Amino acid sequence: MTLRVAVVGSGPAGSSAAETLVKAGIETYLFERKLDNAKPCGGAIPLCMVSEFDLPAHVIDRRVRKMKMISPSNREVDIFIEKEDEYIGMCRREILDGFMRDRAVSLGTILINGTVHQLEIPKTSSEPYVIHYHDHATAEGGVGTPKTLEVDVVIGADGANSRIAKAIDAGDYNYAIAFQERIRIPEDKMAYYEDRAEMYVGNDVSPDFYAWVFPKYDHVAVGTGTMKPNQALIKQLQAGIRARAASRIEGGKIIKVEAHPIPEHPRPRRVVGRVALVGDAAGTVTKSSGEGIYFAAKSGRMCAETIVERSNSGKRIPTEADLKEYIKLWDKKYGITYLVLDILQRVFYRTDATREAFVEMCADRDVQKLTFDSYLYKTVVPANPLIQMKITAKTLGSLLRGSALAP
Repeated sequence: MTLRVAVVGSGPAGSSAAETLVKAGIETYLFERKLDNAKPCGGAIPLCMVSEFDLPAHVIDRRVRKMKMISPSNREVDIFIEKEDEYIGMCRREILDGFMRDRAVSLGTILINGTVHQLEIPKTSSEPYVIHYHDHATAEGGVGTPKTLEVDVVIGADGANSRIAKAIDAGDYNYAIAFQERIRIPEDKMAYYEDRAEMYVGNDVSPDFYAWVFPKYDHVAVGTGTMKPNQALIKQLQAGIRARAASRIEGGKIIKVEAHPIPEHPRPRRVVGRVALVGDAAGTVTKSSGEGIYFAAKSGRMCAETIVERSNSGKRIPTEADLKEYIKLWDKKYGITYLVLDILQRVFYRTDATREAFVEMCADRDVQKLTFDSYLYKTVVPANPLIQMKITAKTLGSLLRGSALAP
């Protein structure tokens, strides 16, 4: 037999899963409803993703080596990456996603430009899953031709509003809203953002997260995120970040407005039967930083690697227990990272006093190095015990000075 796998969604999670599967000789179908999709997203990726996923230079718009943190009182702290060959990559999602999808297709993945609207669950472990979809390549009246596809395994990589997650009753999760405007600013102002990004904190820009100005190829992305999905509030917060960054984006022209839900924690069930969820569909976005691109791609790859291994490179149909190995491996590798970032968000994003303490703490070079090493390489960096004690003391000192430890 030849294993047949359907991957629904061709973002970094879906495309990396499809690439891994097809390289192992598994018959792989990749569904994408909108081939020119540009997900609203800060677009920052860590250095390790460039090497791990073999991303070419043209995918990276900017190499950021300076980060400016701006507190509620407009205190500015500059953070620098010291090593010349290290940087945070800034990309446009339509470019990154398109490259990863095209590469998977070039290796043999069968791309279907279609919208999946139903997943028919088999009654036995040997029967196939039936995917009902509209094929947009043969559009009739703008909807597409109704078709079906039978497969042995399904990977849901279809985002926060995942239809695959609903089909397997994966459970709900809280989600944040990311809203951003792409703004083309004058050349002299764009020069300031050549290799610099900005993060703003404060109740005026987000009650529970942060706002950003991130440089792209020929514009900046100015946005905010919040776990309170209220349209009026989001409009108010976006006005807040535009006001805070006014002098640096003056004369800019909005070229695109975007909004998207971002999961705030993993779904209760990420594997049911022979269906596995990855990326936003699974809930792999981190707290505190809101990072999702690297972890999405990594989850897709790890899930696919588990399928390849457990199916003996497509020679047998994997079971639910087989697929759940991917979850065990994921939680073992990244569980502590998610826990720490969740605690940091709860501590430092509570009030403007805690946010002031957070920005003050970021001025410390030891804190900066530890933070960047952890972000760029996705490893828990073992700091020297004396440095660790110093960081802890500085953290407590910053919190106490700002009365941030008060309930």
